[in-house]
Amino acid sequence: MKKELQQEFIAKWGKYFGKDTELPICFWYGNDRVQDQEIVAKSWNCIIGLLHKIRKGFSASFSADSIGCMEGKCYSGFAGRPAGLNMFLSTGKEKYLKTPEIAQKAIDLFPVFTSPAKYITFKTWDQLNETDEPEVVIFFATPDVLSGLFTLANFDQTDPFTNIAPFSSGCGSIISYPFQECKKENPRAILGMFDVSARPYVPENTLSYAIPMKKFEQMIQNMDDSFLTTEDWEKVKKRI
Repeated sequence: MKKELQQEFIAKWGKYFGKDTELPICFWYGNDRVQDQEIVAKSWNCIIGLLHKIRKGFSASFSADSIGCMEGKCYSGFAGRPAGLNMFLSTGKEKYLKTPEIAQKAIDLFPVFTSPAKYITFKTWDQLNETDEPEVVIFFATPDVLSGLFTLANFDQTDPFTNIAPFSSGCGSIISYPFQECKKENPRAILGMFDVSARPYVPENTLSYAIPMKKFEQMIQNMDDSFLTTEDWEKVKKRI
């Protein structure tokens, strides 16, 4: 990460969204652990719950041994689809889809992938160093902050679906989908954290917004020329 880009965003974020507004976290895949710290699962755990520490400034790396939830392990690229997932999502514990048949069709469309490296590492934006290469930037934000990010993502686009909100688990919405978008020429941003099972691990009135780094750099460059300089945004900013 170039120090100039890092500082440029921090300055613009404070100017347009408020200095006390939470900065995003980032992730990337690599074969080295950050600061030799790896979270290891001792029992079942939810990766969304573990990210609470990351949002507070604790940098950490996760591997196949770090995530106790089989779905989370899959959606992070460390395992294939778990057996019986269609039953779990429908007639089982979660009941998010009407039938096992509907659930299976939805599962088949989900972007499962294989992790390109041993670890997935998370850091807050302000703790990135020059050797870090973030692939996705993730905001946990309130509706007013999301409105600004959502609109900024569309600033240089004609496609009305520059932002998408696919049906997904919480970890799928911040890892699987945005990571797949990274490979596209015009990547989209992912609005997420609608997963009822993940909601207890995030504050109320908070959703996630995950942006491929390629697109995020464009958004940073567009900030000074955008609606963020208008009186309308100033009214919203006062509530943030």
